[in-house]
Amino acid sequence: MNRDDETGFRPRPGRIRFNGGAGRPQLSFLSAVRRQARARSLTPAGKAGGASPAPRRPGRAAPIRQGVGRGRGASFVRARGVAGWKHPQRGFRRVTVKARVVRQAGKGGGAAAHLRYIQRDGTSRDGERGVMYGAETDRADGRAFLERGTDDRHQFRMIVSPEDAERMSDLTGFTRDLMTQMEADLGTHLDWVAVNHFNTAHPHVHVVINGRDDLGENLVINGQYIGQGIRERASELVTLELGPVTEIEQHRKLEAEIGQDRFTRLDRALLDQIKEGRIDILRPGVERAAGDGVDRSLRLSRLAKLERMGLARQTAPGIWELDGRLEDTLRALGEQGDITKQMHRALKARGNGPDHERDPASFRLHAEVPDTPVVGRLIDRHLSDELGEKLSLVVDGIDGRVHHVPGFDPAQVEDISNGAIVSIGAASVRERPSDRTIAAMAREGIYRPSEHLDRLQLDRWQVKGNPQELVQGYELPRVLWRRFLSDLSG
Repeated sequence: MNRDDETGFRPRPGRIRFNGGAGRPQLSFLSAVRRQARARSLTPAGKAGGASPAPRRPGRAAPIRQGVGRGRGASFVRARGVAGWKHPQRGFRRVTVKARVVRQAGKGGGAAAHLRYIQRDGTSRDGERGVMYGAETDRADGRAFLERGTDDRHQFRMIVSPEDAERMSDLTGFTRDLMTQMEADLGTHLDWVAVNHFNTAHPHVHVVINGRDDLGENLVINGQYIGQGIRERASELVTLELGPVTEIEQHRKLEAEIGQDRFTRLDRALLDQIKEGRIDILRPGVERAAGDGVDRSLRLSRLAKLERMGLARQTAPGIWELDGRLEDTLRALGEQGDITKQMHRALKARGNGPDHERDPASFRLHAEVPDTPVVGRLIDRHLSDELGEKLSLVVDGIDGRVHHVPGFDPAQVEDISNGAIVSIGAASVRERPSDRTIAAMAREGIYRPSEHLDRLQLDRWQVKGNPQELVQGYELPRVLWRRFLSDLSG
């Protein structure tokens, strides 16, 4: 071998990309960057990787639990876990975000039904049909979007509702900025469409995201990013546009919640103040300890409202007890109030006049399809859950009531137009020939398959088919059979 300094070399046998000294494979540049990023994001700013986390301060987020690294956006969640979420802090604009992951949304027409109904008539600012848009177009092609997501394992659906949306200049621009920021946090392009809704007291945006990333893999988003991160980014954008919430503005918003028949921030503040099942409203330092901006006068005013509703009582001067089901009761009342408003809007859309101004006492809210049929004119249909596909129908009944009936598949009412006369009731069970045969073979309310088989064997020349297979088809669960006989005897 040539030992000249210019041309000489010494072979070093080993595996490919093995540096021969560290005892383990050498990391690629990308892997090394990712490892360093993970190490830095798990520690406070200015600390070296592996250092113990800083002690938790009041108002900071709790330490991140094990398993949070699953899904895109985990690094953003870890960073906020150390620095603390901004959107709950005073001064930041509130944004409500509801999200849902829908499995196999492209199968069975569910995704198409959802897109169709978030674009329904009356949702735009001028009362016309809602307009669907995307990242680069003001009129997105819904059919092409659905085709791209046909084979996706799941689909993401969101409702983003800024508290001060009516003051924002461009809800579409806000949505595009939010989705761009989400793409940066998640490290992938998102295939999405959105529709703005102005048919409620609070304008909001419906966003639908297909379930694949830019590599064609299943899009997996960290759960805490969905629950907190999206709201964080949306709150930052709204606060940037409208400025921080002032103390006077915040107090005015809280005052407006005193008389509401729904679960409010005041109720949350009261529940957080409970100790040993009671609230001591006169205890000094309550506002400073809570840090929620709810002063004593607001708490007392809300407690007086809850007392009139039967959800709170004063047991001693300054000592209050709240009903154990306060939150559930208020949330149910809020849902009923939303449905009532929807019914009022449906009646108003039919025209003006005394025939369309109904007393809410005439409204009938059904939990499911009633046994007694509801007959009347179909005046509206809307999504029971704005993130789902099931429809609720509003029917102006011939009994003088306005009925709200939930739980319909869109295919059931696709061919029925608003204004049509409908009859809604539980599906009737018709008597079949096999039912009459079973009733004839029963003795004292008991059907015995063995006796039925013997009878068929005797009449074998009249029977078409195998007698044993016929009897197996007649066998019913005992409970269902007894119920069937009781219905026949009744």
